[in-house]
Amino acid sequence: MDSSSEHNGFWEKYMRCQEVSKSPWEVRNVLLVVVTLIAAVTFQAGVNPPGGVWQDGESGHKPGHAIYASDKNAFYVFLISNTLALSTCILVILSLMHHLPFRLEIYLAIISMCVTYASSIFAVTPHTDVKFRYIVATGFLPFGTRLLVLIFNKDKNRRIQRTPLNSTMDQA
Repeated sequence: MDSSSEHNGFWEKYMRCQEVSKSPWEVRNVLLVVVTLIAAVTFQAGVNPPGGVWQDGESGHKPGHAIYASDKNAFYVFLISNTLALSTCILVILSLMHHLPFRLEIYLAIISMCVTYASSIFAVTPHTDVKFRYIVATGFLPFGTRLLVLIFNKDKNRRIQRTPLNSTMDQA
């Protein structure tokens, strides 16, 4: 047996889902804490980008623009990655909070947070450096992916129900 298959076997064994003695509500609560922390960090990073913002207009910089934006490619990668992390966390939070009370209030708060995030990155980013349509598309990527998975699973379940075994059992 080669070392790569031995290595894969270790990780499969290590990462295998064990029976958990926790209730689904406890697992949901842990997930909410984790994604809320990640969302808070990514939101803060978007509102206050690494390196801060220019305070004055010296050297041709515009006050309020991100210092990090002077390295265009790195800043663009930061914006895309940060937006993807935030939108994925928002999707998980919405999924976990779907059947709980006060969900309308939660939806309003999350929409407001998204608008605040978008307006903040728009304000600190030099408009000539970044194509905002890619950032907006990145924000919708987790939601579109989840929608496609749901559609695929629904279609898959429909095809399983129409197998010849099920149809012959229905006729009998």
